[in-house]
Amino acid sequence: MKKHGSLQSGIPLPARIALFTACFFWAASFIATKKALIAAPPLTVVTLRLLISALCFLVWFLFRRERIKYSGPKWLGRLFLLSLFGTGLHYGIQTVGLEYTTASNASVYAVTGPISITIIAALFLGEKITLKKASGIGIALLGVLIVIGIDTLKTFDLKGHLLGDLLVFISIFMWGIFSVLGKDLARQMGALRLTAIITFIGALYMIPLGLIESHKTSFSLSQISLEAWTAIAFLGITCSFLATLLYVYALQKTEAQKVGVYLYTIPPMTYVIAAVILNERIGINLLIGSLIVFAGVYLTERG
Repeated sequence: MKKHGSLQSGIPLPARIALFTACFFWAASFIATKKALIAAPPLTVVTLRLLISALCFLVWFLFRRERIKYSGPKWLGRLFLLSLFGTGLHYGIQTVGLEYTTASNASVYAVTGPISITIIAALFLGEKITLKKASGIGIALLGVLIVIGIDTLKTFDLKGHLLGDLLVFISIFMWGIFSVLGKDLARQMGALRLTAIITFIGALYMIPLGLIESHKTSFSLSQISLEAWTAIAFLGITCSFLATLLYVYALQKTEAQKVGVYLYTIPPMTYVIAAVILNERIGINLLIGSLIVFAGVYLTERG
């Protein structure tokens, strides 16, 4: 008899809710990032969103009187590495990359994320790639490609976008490393403490980069409109603070491969959010593709 919430019966319900919520916030982040980049350069946007996220954690820590125990240089080194792959450098590379490539190219590269997590988790965590997992990831991938649509895929073009494509791909691969390396530390420290520390570190080393960029572009914070500040605040509070915390929480509870496949729910959610906010039309490919994505996620959970 299978225990409720065990790995054999899939992802525990709280972790599943956490993943869907995180992916929803990340889906909305594309629209928020677009609005923020109209008013501010990319590294400045990343710096501000991390500072806002770090402030959220600071308020939480002060309210709860949380304390973090230093566990040696090796522990600190792993935290710095995770911070690079999961916060500042990851966001920075991805945001800059999006300025040098097309949305269609970026969407195609984005589908490699769960595949990267699956391979890295198998190599470094010993997670087995079962037939159900492989089939589920493949089905979810097919669903995403249907959602993206044949017209978007046809516009995929490497010519003139090599730098942007490379940066986007690297950022996605970095998130795969973050997902795998962060799993053990999340279990040891707890999702809240781990996410808070890597966010603090990410904010600290992004500050000088943001200042350098602002100086070179003669940019001032006074140039940011209220709408752009709202978008940046959304990125900091929901995407960098809540979504990353929920994602790391889910990593605590189940296999990285099963967590990673949920990233395939982001494209369908993005299209739905765009339809609601930007009045974009919902096509039959979104409906069919979304059903296939969720079927693939369901199968992977039970692999």
